[in-house]
Amino acid sequence: MLSPGRTGGSGQYPDPVFRRPYTFVIWVAVAAAMVAVVGALLLDLPIRDPDGVAGPSYIRLPAIVLAALAADIVPRAWYRTPKMVNFFSTARVIIRERWTWARVRLVVIGLGCFYLSYVSYRNIKSFLPFVNSNLHDDFLGDLDRWMLFGNRPAVVLHDLLGVGFSAHLLSIVYVFYLFFVPISLAVALVWSRDVRKGFWYVTALSLNWVLGAGSYYVLPSLGPAYAQPSDFTMLPDTGVAALQESLLMGRYAVLTDPHATSSVHGIAAFASLHVSVVVTAALIAHRLGMPRWIRVALWAYTGFTVLATVYFGWHYLVDDVAGVVIGYLSVALGAMATGHSMWSLRRIPDDPPEGDTAGAAAHEGGLDSSVVTSGAALPPTGDGSAAGSGSGSSESSASRAPERIDPR
Repeated sequence: MLSPGRTGGSGQYPDPVFRRPYTFVIWVAVAAAMVAVVGALLLDLPIRDPDGVAGPSYIRLPAIVLAALAADIVPRAWYRTPKMVNFFSTARVIIRERWTWARVRLVVIGLGCFYLSYVSYRNIKSFLPFVNSNLHDDFLGDLDRWMLFGNRPAVVLHDLLGVGFSAHLLSIVYVFYLFFVPISLAVALVWSRDVRKGFWYVTALSLNWVLGAGSYYVLPSLGPAYAQPSDFTMLPDTGVAALQESLLMGRYAVLTDPHATSSVHGIAAFASLHVSVVVTAALIAHRLGMPRWIRVALWAYTGFTVLATVYFGWHYLVDDVAGVVIGYLSVALGAMATGHSMWSLRRIPDDPPEGDTAGAAAHEGGLDSSVVTSGAALPPTGDGSAAGSGSGSSESSASRAPERIDPR
């Protein structure tokens, strides 16, 4: 039975549905994998590990996490040893302070769950034309024109923004998404000082894949660029144009003989997961009260992403609306699973629950207590040693509130 929400100094902390913040995302990833495997068996289709323009996920994700680890460790080591004296020994000390095996285990769990749910999503998406080949592009195109009083949204944007500089700028915005997802994932897992908050984002991302895959089967469609290609012939060659051509060739290869190609079918318009994922990131950044420049940048990126999806004909207007809904639902369900307020758009409290101690929280959540305070780096003193070490450490510890994790 759930107990009443815990109230801290600055607000309400609802009890999580699950004891550990990663339990739900594990179930999501396993369920997605089971659907993908069962679907492959029933349809006699292969399961593929999809490669992106940035390389295979099983190489790209660990590489980005290692880069984030280096970005976490190297500046701290340099700050403690500005003259680079004993740099590597200092780095080893920082690793022992901040990167216990318990914390590494959490990163591995989060990375594994994301990877499993993403690969499952890509394969479930690839099964779509073999399950339902009826396309609804005519209906979605008519709905677009009705929403814009007889005008096609992409053509309107081409007239308003032009087809020169705007095309190249929006192409960069759209293609950057392929890097944004793994980078934001690494930041959430590596730099988050509160495991609940990091796994909130990991859970929401995984839910995006699951809900998005389901939406493809509700209204199978290709998108304006493929259904009405004449509207986009005036656009210049960009990264988006190359990506659209690559996906079209992949579709043909899969439909011709799915066993003879390593490609996956990757075209589906409803709903837009580009929009849902960036909305997810912006909403969580807003809820967590991240620095203003980050929140503004993410909301601006969301706006530009919406423009790009329509400008290049990836999606119909209703696809983007559905993407916003999926993003919001993913954030809400992820919040419920990791102990945050489910529906509120207000910033969550910064303070830990009153009377909660780091060691007790770690014990309750089954985590090593070093994970709880691993986000707190002790500032160096004049001689390069960590503040609070040696004599006077208890006084320093008492005067500084620890950066705690509530891992339940």
